[in-house]
Parts: sequence; structure tokens; C-alpha cells
Amino acid sequence: KMAELRQFRAFLRGLMMHAAVGTALGGVTTLVGEPQNLLLAKEAGRAFGEAGWNFGQFFLNMAPVTLPVLVVGLLTCAALELFGKFGYGVKLSPAVREVLERYDREASERRTPKQNAALVAQGGAAVILIIALSLHQLHHTEVGLIGLMIIVLATAFSGVTEEHRLGKAFQEALPFTALLVVFFGIVAVIYDQKLFKPVTDLIFTRDGTEQLAIMYLANGALSLISDNVFVATVYIAEVKQALFDGLIDRSQFELLVVAINTGTNIPSVGTPNGQAAFLFLLTTALAPAIRLSYLRMVLMALPYTITMTATGLLAIIYVL
Repeated sequence: KMAELRQFRAFLRGLMMHAAVGTALGGVTTLVGEPQNLLLAKEAGRAFGEAGWNFGQFFLNMAPVTLPVLVVGLLTCAALELFGKFGYGVKLSPAVREVLERYDREASERRTPKQNAALVAQGGAAVILIIALSLHQLHHTEVGLIGLMIIVLATAFSGVTEEHRLGKAFQEALPFTALLVVFFGIVAVIYDQKLFKPVTDLIFTRDGTEQLAIMYLANGALSLISDNVFVATVYIAEVKQALFDGLIDRSQFELLVVAINTGTNIPSVGTPNGQAAFLFLLTTALAPAIRLSYLRMVLMALPYTITMTATGLLAIIYVL
């Protein structure tokens, strides 16, 4: 039984890490995939007094880099499961599968119509969230208002109307948000003290593809240390200033936005620091239960980090 428990933990570790990397693969591709995507799309238009990139424009602008990375990421996933390296490829034992199937049958039989309706309501709220985020620039709606709307819809139509029941939903995220505050402080110090100014100066002494490649790598390096949303915030401010100073033109500015977005989203899978999904997973109650430590996450993410980062860099140089 202990052997089966260890095997099940290993299976869940692989499953959760694949899922976490999947959020990065999909997240970098579309406007609503990551918080910094919304920021960068908005700033890409605001710099010229325009509304910013819409859902389709964002996808097409990112596609030369994100689609090759998506393909390589999926191939890496298949290879890891096939060859069983870096802690992946562990199978679910028949005994554990039988227990899970029995539990699922019993839970489904006990589920009431009210509980089924709550699940439908939550699924509907998720669809509304995606649609609202994809169209928010068209109607000039603030993202925060969309979030509040989803909280109201999901709780009201799920039958959660008591404050103490609602509060429990936020307990799991408290360690995650505390770490975000710490990372925000780190980036604030970096920005205030201009610790990355030498890197920024180096970037703008280059031009063309070389400039894009350095921007991609610089964003990736800082995203390994701190949350990628804050990294994108720092670098887009520097790029806008360079545009206003006449160091770059509009076409290069838009390409640099692509480099910032892909740089903060792709190499950041290397550590839990950079990706919100990784950090949230690390701080949940599930991580200690399946023995998923910080170092183990770094090790399991390593093949993805190498293949995806290299593919992104090559796409920046030869495709973008």
C-alpha cells in the first residue's frame, strides 16, 4: 500500500506539472491568457493614442513565436511521458484507479439537483469571464469590474450567500498573495534603484533582431526571480520611454511588446517565482501532500524550460 501511495503521488506530481506548464503554453498565446497580456495589449495602443490590440490582433502578433513554442511544448510533454524522465511517465495503478472510479460513482449518485445547478452556474460564469475579457477593450471596461462581476455571479447562482462560507474560498490563496506582495516589493526596488538600467541601455544600443533577442532573454531572466506580471510592467515602461525619446519606431516598438510578452511568459516556467500557476500550486495544501517541493518543481520544469525557451528565442530571431 505504501508503494501504491508513492506511485500515486508521483503520478499526481507529473499531472500537476503538465497542467501548470499548459497554463503557460496557452496563456502566452491569447489576450486573456495572462494578466500582463492585457497590460501589454493596452499599452501597445495607448502609446499612440489608440484603444490597443484586440483579441484577434494580439493572437496574430504573438503567433510567430507562441505557436512554435506551443507545438514544441506539447511534443516535450509527449516525450517526457513516453521516456519517463525527470519524474514523469508514472502510471496510475489499477487499485487506485478502482478506488477513484468507485468514489466518482458514489459522489455522482449523491449529487443533488441543486449541486448540479451550481456546477452549471460556475461553468457559465467561466464562459462569461472569457467573453468579457476578450471584449473588455471594445467597451472600455476595467478588468477589476469584470472580476467583481464574476465573483457576484458565481457565488449568487451557486447559492453561496453567507459571508463566512464565501471567506473560505480565499483562504487557500492567502500564502500565494503574500508571496506576490514580496515579489512586487523586489521589482519595485529593482525599478526604483534602476538596477536593470545597464541591461536596458544595452538593449537600446542594439537594433533589429538582436535588440529583440536581448529583450526576450532579459525579461526571461528577471521573470525567473520575480512574478512575470511585474517584470512586464517594468520593461514596457522602459520601451515606451524609448519610443517617446525617438530611439525606436512604431514597428520596432510593437515587436518589442511581443518580445516582452513571450520573454515573461515562456522562460518563467523555470521556477515557481515567475508563473502564477506554479506559485499557486506550490502554496496550496496539495503540494506537501504529493511531496512537490520548490526544488522538485524546478527539476520537473527543466526540460520544458530548455525546449520552450530555446524555441522562443529561435522564433524571435528567425520568424518574428
